[in-house]
Amino acid sequence: MNKIDCDVKCYYESDPSTSLFDCASLFVERLLKDDATEEKGERARMASFIGAMAICDLLKTTLGPKGMDKILQSTGRGRGVTVTNDGATILKSLLIDNPAAKVLVDISKVQDDEVGDGTTSVVVLAGELLREAEKLVNMKIHPMTIISGFRMAAECARDALLQRAMDNKEDSDKFRSDLMNIAMTTLSSKILSQDKEYFAGLAVDAVLRLKGSTNLEAIQILKKTGGSLKDSFLDEGFILDKKIGLGQPKRIENAKILVANTAMDTDKVKIYGARVRVDSMAKVAEIEAAEKQKMREKVQKIIGHGINCFVNRQLIYNFPEELFADAGILAIEHADFEGIERLALVTGGDIASTFDNPESVKLGHCKVIEEVMIGEDRLIHFSGVEMGQACTIVLRGASEHVLDEAERSLHDALCVLSQTVNDTRVLYGGGWPEMVMAKEVDELARKTPGKKSHAIEAFSRALQSIPTIIADNAGLDSADLISQLRAEHHKEQSTAGIDVISGGVGDMEKLGISESFKAKLAVLLSATEAAEMILRVDEIVTCAPRRRDDRISSGGHIWDDGVCIIMKALS
Repeated sequence: MNKIDCDVKCYYESDPSTSLFDCASLFVERLLKDDATEEKGERARMASFIGAMAICDLLKTTLGPKGMDKILQSTGRGRGVTVTNDGATILKSLLIDNPAAKVLVDISKVQDDEVGDGTTSVVVLAGELLREAEKLVNMKIHPMTIISGFRMAAECARDALLQRAMDNKEDSDKFRSDLMNIAMTTLSSKILSQDKEYFAGLAVDAVLRLKGSTNLEAIQILKKTGGSLKDSFLDEGFILDKKIGLGQPKRIENAKILVANTAMDTDKVKIYGARVRVDSMAKVAEIEAAEKQKMREKVQKIIGHGINCFVNRQLIYNFPEELFADAGILAIEHADFEGIERLALVTGGDIASTFDNPESVKLGHCKVIEEVMIGEDRLIHFSGVEMGQACTIVLRGASEHVLDEAERSLHDALCVLSQTVNDTRVLYGGGWPEMVMAKEVDELARKTPGKKSHAIEAFSRALQSIPTIIADNAGLDSADLISQLRAEHHKEQSTAGIDVISGGVGDMEKLGISESFKAKLAVLLSATEAAEMILRVDEIVTCAPRRRDDRISSGGHIWDDGVCIIMKALS
């Protein structure tokens, strides 16, 4: 019998009127180490609510066409600065201690990976759902009742979106117009908003080249400082950010490309911790000659593949470069890893590391390799590549910070467009989907008896908070606008939404403000599931950090501090 069992037994025998369960509960705290903390019941629930609402309040000012940006400054070496209003980028950069807030960070990352857009909306909606849930909990409505109501409301909202979604995939002109509208809506809240029509055209052209594929690896984004954002352009093929070396051919037609990741200096004598003693300089010359001969043999093996362009991830060095130049082969060294992987993809080749079997190596092909100038820099352009849909968007801008944010904005547009090409359904924007869903959810609340109706009404209020925040961020009277919107949506087939430019209620169809159905549905379902998960929590256990002696006794493994959320089925 261990010490805790003995203590419980002694306490029970000294006071038989106390139940054995009550006695045991007095000693449960001894299960946890001294530095571990535990929060139960209301305290745990409030800690979760507060963390989620704090994240929501942090991001809500970035929502909509008039949303503001955040400056993120690292504390590490260089103290790098990022200026952005992208929800996923902001949350990835934060060091968060609250476990519920980490759940919202995760749904933002998933939204970014799956759809690309709506990373701020999903966090804001989840935060507003929990804000409403907190009020219901304070009214003594059980969390499980709230969760049940939220599920009914989410299903109703989903059905409302499905009924009102439009699909123009049969009409190519209308579908392209839908894609342009979605791209412009996505870019209207970004740094590219001033030239959103121009960049929307670039994004749509690039995505339509993919012919239904969602593999954005075929679209390269190249950033070059200088000029203005309007100087950016879309180019066919692939551009590698390297220069052609001296004595190399500047233009190659019908290129056969061997893409490799191999060390070109491995044949040098490298015997670490040892010495090679020679009794004359002639011996040194013999060693060097042997090294050169081995390198010459390796280069001959590479040339034996019948290529006229060799691209290596690692350095090539002078002697092999001379041999390639003599053979009329363009040799490109130290190509960046992402660049070389994408080059192999778009030219249809494989990345090789051994060269003994030329028949097993797949070469890349393109029509022309030539040197081009972008601003003050020389780059290598591969045109007529094997993967015909491959293209490069060259971004120009005033500084690295502007280009980084422009790349994030364009990436969001490309992601949501590629998903829309797969799922061609489209919705109007400007708060229209939220008002459509809120109207249907309100009607469901009126038909539902019992306490669930309060949760369903709360879900409707949370949905309406999205257009409210969009109006607030634009400096408009949100209370007046939302009441006008609600009245407009009680008319049949209304297309009313918030027009932040004119500062009133506008017709989303005439204004051409559209959103992807898939993105909006992902926001609705992810936010609801995250809110449900946090609502289920009734206990938070913060584990004690392992001490040095514990680390040694556990076999020398070093473990990080962890936060364990215990989710109990609430009775």
